[in-house]
Amino acid sequence: MAEFGVYVHIPFCRHRCDYCAFATWTDRDHLMQAYTDAVIADIGNKVAAGMPVADTVFFGGGTPTRLAPEMITSIVRAIPVSQNAEITIECNPDDVTLDMMQQYVASGINRISIGVQSMVSHVLHSLNRTHDPENVVKAIDHARAAGISSINLDLIYGVHGETLDDWRITLEGALALRPTHVSAYGLTVEAGTPLADDPARHPDDDDQADKYVLADDMLTAAGLTNYEISNWALTGHECRHNKVYWEQGNYEGFGCASHSHKDGRRYWNVRTPDRYITCVANGESVEAADEVLDTETRAREALELSLRTANGVPVGTLDVEPLEGLVEVQGTHVVLTRQGRLLANEVSLRLKP
Repeated sequence: MAEFGVYVHIPFCRHRCDYCAFATWTDRDHLMQAYTDAVIADIGNKVAAGMPVADTVFFGGGTPTRLAPEMITSIVRAIPVSQNAEITIECNPDDVTLDMMQQYVASGINRISIGVQSMVSHVLHSLNRTHDPENVVKAIDHARAAGISSINLDLIYGVHGETLDDWRITLEGALALRPTHVSAYGLTVEAGTPLADDPARHPDDDDQADKYVLADDMLTAAGLTNYEISNWALTGHECRHNKVYWEQGNYEGFGCASHSHKDGRRYWNVRTPDRYITCVANGESVEAADEVLDTETRAREALELSLRTANGVPVGTLDVEPLEGLVEVQGTHVVLTRQGRLLANEVSLRLKP
């Protein structure tokens, strides 16, 4: 049975990256306290309405570490959580201090996700990222000194101007930090971003495939197991919050633009922090819209999500013979090979719910 998750969206950023299409703002810092208060009030309303105790909590953004640690901890403490809950916060390495990490730990946060993207300066510049790679090392030192042992590093490959050797340097640098989890994503082009408007910087599929293979080789050799196409972890450090999504579990989203799911109904909040604050203050619903999945659609999505994981899909839901080399049968399930992971979208078109 899937656990129950809570997601908290923090929409504030110091700087907007060229590839980002998330609901984030660089000019709304004056709303931070009002936004924090609104999130806490919204949580209180949902708890009063019967929201389950959370098994996983995830602070994403935006840049959650833009909020003062006191604001983050006040939100954490407003969320009823189960014993041994996983509580994760995304961190910009430039923001992290020992005091911040100590306050996080005192509130119950026990997992951090560092936005590394690359350990090579010119690649970060190509992404229009502003952090200093050296601050990644300091951030992890601070986290460990505060008592956080579960550490994810977010990496991006396929950036314009990034060579295979650059990517190898990033992977070596990341592994030298002894993370318990690594997420490595191929750069994607999102409509409406500066990256989308500059075709010369768009990623190349063959280049990304080569870099994925290198990542899988190096991360696996370091003892991290691929348990979802873009995610590798030491045993016991798989991201429980992401598993809620992949297993179609129920979760509640707080903050502007956050998404929720309950038993086949997906719903999402108003997009801007200003509107979210106003809705909460006026006692209005923060939902912007919803959709209800029919049984067939939900079953199809369950297979598509499971196919992306090491669990695979039940035998009989894929015709294995035409997919030789892309899938393999392991007991009662069919799982993607590494080549199949590179072509997962094409394989999923062959699923038979």
